[in-house]
Amino acid sequence: MKLWCVIMSERSKSLNDIAWEKLFEKHDILEHIERKGQFQISAKQIKEVREPRLMAKFDHTINLPKIFADNKLSILPVTRGDYVISHFDAYHKFEPDNSPITRVSLPTYIQSLDSSNVLSEAIALNCAVAAGIVADFLGDEEIVSTVSGRMGSGVFDFNIGNLKNKSLSTVTVNNSQIEIDAAYEGIRSLALFEAKRDLSDDFLVRQLYYPYRVWKSRMTKPVRPLFMVYSNGIYRIYEYEFTDPNNYSSISLVKQKNYSIEDTVITVDDIQQVLRNTIRESEPQIPFPQADSFERVINICELLNDQNLSRNDVTERYAFDARQTNYYTDAARYLGLIEKDKENGVPLYKLTEKGHTILKMGYKQRQLAFCGCVLSHGAFADTLISYFETGVMPHKNDIVQIMKRSNLYNVNSNSTYERRSSTIKGWINWIIELIND
Repeated sequence: MKLWCVIMSERSKSLNDIAWEKLFEKHDILEHIERKGQFQISAKQIKEVREPRLMAKFDHTINLPKIFADNKLSILPVTRGDYVISHFDAYHKFEPDNSPITRVSLPTYIQSLDSSNVLSEAIALNCAVAAGIVADFLGDEEIVSTVSGRMGSGVFDFNIGNLKNKSLSTVTVNNSQIEIDAAYEGIRSLALFEAKRDLSDDFLVRQLYYPYRVWKSRMTKPVRPLFMVYSNGIYRIYEYEFTDPNNYSSISLVKQKNYSIEDTVITVDDIQQVLRNTIRESEPQIPFPQADSFERVINICELLNDQNLSRNDVTERYAFDARQTNYYTDAARYLGLIEKDKENGVPLYKLTEKGHTILKMGYKQRQLAFCGCVLSHGAFADTLISYFETGVMPHKNDIVQIMKRSNLYNVNSNSTYERRSSTIKGWINWIIELIND
């Protein structure tokens, strides 16, 4: 049996899964990596099965094709038309963003930016600059926007951790394409920003490391790699350093801060008022949610705010695998925030009028509106009532009993009740954690 054969899990294969399995079989890629340590593949070879732009850009580990994930492999570009595959330690897990939210504001004369309607990474960066977020984080009062966009990498070598044998592998980059979302130069440093609107557990270090290496060789002042994640009115900024500039895997967090341009103060009274005033709805004929992170439910709505997306679009572009795409789109449908249609027989997700209305609200009213969506369902409302009565989150068994009294659709077994109870706990915890007075 050839080395490329792996045991398939129960989850369905994506188009990338299928295409990469064909390439692994055709070129004996796993066998080659076993012998040589890595395998170089060209965009021309990849294009024989699918477009390289869809096949070689995986911003998060969850996006990796199954054959990569099963064999602890990653892919990195080394020229404008070539990639190398190996057991690279290519991703870094985001540290917890536990820092408090710093409130800032846009200057009163700014009319062309709407802090409650941020539809792209570029607008998020512009808001962050205009509101003084970038200057505050960098510690520079005077910053100037400089280089951005796509450019060549030049030539450099680097070491990177190997997940299989825990050693270092060496990679040579020769005029690969890099992209910088924004760069801000002050008196003391050059800050290179990578910006995203999708929430994830980790990120591809290459997005910071390649631009860092390019500009470190051209600057006499320090080069600071930064990652900004904008979602639901919060600007999360992470600054990293490479303790060994020649080692991709030497990434280390320097500091992390959270900012908001809008009012973020939410009180117990605010939540209790929503709980009292929300009218309970009948359970929809949609599977009860299995999506523990409510922040990611919001995030999927944000991603649909400016365009409709197919299931494959959501899975391939953002930090979801196929199963999570189903779970989180179903969760948003359950709340009436998105709807599923079909276009040429392909499921297409789009934001409902209710979803659009909520996302146009300011931060505080938006969170309370989302709370209302959740608390219009009896199992969630009764769990929160129990929390307020006792001061502690109800035990899983108690949540299950609440669920059994709520006439839930298509929840028939004790094991299913127990699994779905984690969603109730996760969403109620999200509501409780909004309280910051």
